[in-house]
Amino acid sequence: MNSQSSLMGNPYEIVSIQRAETPPDGEGADWYDYEIVQGQHTINGCRQGKLKAVTEAVEVIVAQLNERRYGKRGRAPSAAKTKK
Repeated sequence: MNSQSSLMGNPYEIVSIQRAETPPDGEGADWYDYEIVQGQHTINGCRQGKLKAVTEAVEVIVAQLNERRYGKRGRAPSAAKTKK
């Protein structure tokens, strides 16, 4: 565990990605359920696509969630600045 992980607790991680039935409002084939955890928190989702594409998409989600937790993403300029 790196120093940021120990300071911020557990990072988001993929627990599982598995084939799923087509959701009632979905169309087509190749649906997958995924589960992401962070400590005791769980995120469940469903995506359509080939396993490799779904895995890559969920990995991006996890990376973005962790970046947001650690404050690495770019931020808009402060609204406190005044115009002359």
